[in-house]
Amino acid sequence: MCSGCPAGRATERRETAGGNGSLSRGADAGINNVDVTSSAGQAAATSAGDGAEQPQVFTSRLSGRPLLDSDDLAIGRVRDVVIWPLAGNDPPRALGLVVALRRRTIFVPFGRIREISVDGAHLLGGNVDLDPFTQRTGEILASSLYGQRTPAGTVADVAIAQREDARNGWDVTALALGRGRSLLGHGPHIVPWQECRQLFEPGPLAEQLTSLREMAPADLATAIETLPQARRSQLAAALDDDELADLLEEMPEQDQIRLLDSLEIERSADVVEEMQPDDAADLLGEMPPEQRERLLAAMQSMQAADLRRLLRYDKSSAGGLMTSQPLVFSPDVAVAEVLARVRDRHLPATAAAQVYVCEPPAVTPTGRYLGTVGFQRLLRRAPSVPIGDCIEDRLFVKPDLPERELAARLAAYNLIGVAVCDDAGRLVGAVTVDDVIDRLLPVGWRRIGGK
Repeated sequence: MCSGCPAGRATERRETAGGNGSLSRGADAGINNVDVTSSAGQAAATSAGDGAEQPQVFTSRLSGRPLLDSDDLAIGRVRDVVIWPLAGNDPPRALGLVVALRRRTIFVPFGRIREISVDGAHLLGGNVDLDPFTQRTGEILASSLYGQRTPAGTVADVAIAQREDARNGWDVTALALGRGRSLLGHGPHIVPWQECRQLFEPGPLAEQLTSLREMAPADLATAIETLPQARRSQLAAALDDDELADLLEEMPEQDQIRLLDSLEIERSADVVEEMQPDDAADLLGEMPPEQRERLLAAMQSMQAADLRRLLRYDKSSAGGLMTSQPLVFSPDVAVAEVLARVRDRHLPATAAAQVYVCEPPAVTPTGRYLGTVGFQRLLRRAPSVPIGDCIEDRLFVKPDLPERELAARLAAYNLIGVAVCDDAGRLVGAVTVDDVIDRLLPVGWRRIGGK
């Protein structure tokens, strides 16, 4: 990982900002007076179906702009945009940016981008994954579409916009087309992506991977059982690390191990780091010791240490079922700040349903455990109230509590989750009701539930 990496020295041609803060440049790029970010106008109205204008980003204009860290320091330069082909009637998805950074080319998913502005692409936090970018099966680079001829004209640019229903989701919305055989000589006209649908049609292999990729993780885990090993490997290569982690969490441990075996050790480590800690510990516990140690050695030291701690517990105990990363806050944190964390759409619903209040440090093992606060109670309190004044109960269990006694405790008190504390009264993790259900259901329940 790299935080605040300095960008290499580069001479950048001056560009001018229009009245709305957008960029314009000459016809050398094939487009005259088309903003880097602009209103979608006719294309957006056609795409959205309700006439509402949505801001768009033209990918050729994004190329060469800086990637900025959380302090607005340039750490690299955008080179391209990665697009995923059509899936049914949904528009093509924009997955992320290809960025040149320190003599290497990396991929930055849009989930790590806070905003795109006249200044460049702003990171959500200052860290980027330095793994080299490799184009995966089915993926399309926006630059590969420039100059392609369609019945409506020659592609000059591709426009993308952020989806209203998903904070980190971006779609292709429109294309800028030249009216003649050449991109020069005529100003482009903007058309909805549907008029050039053929550019985004997947090939036979990519089509199957696209349909599989759009499934919910539980359904994908069921579908992947019928695929030959070679196709499983291709699917794993097509998925992002977090998507593959979600899939692994829904698969039996032995299938997880076989799928990870098809990946390089560095990719396997990245994927396991994206898994929920309790699921990752279960997976590592089923591996042969040598394979487990190789994988832990390839992981970041803090996450590897966290998983080693979880592996010490019996898998059928509260310690073996708990996650080591519940939402933990110091008692002086305001309700407004807690709710901001709870809103994170990447959090599982069971993890966001309640938070744990502890004396510092607020990472496990924490300081003294003080109690829990449910999400509904947070909504009823004023934003400025300290979370320590909202504590509802102080119930906890010990790490060695057997799973059946743990299940009985959750049922008796109608709990969504429960704190797990050591002998010193420190929070070491939390168990949620879904973790207990997973353990108590019979072997093969996923196949039954997926039908």
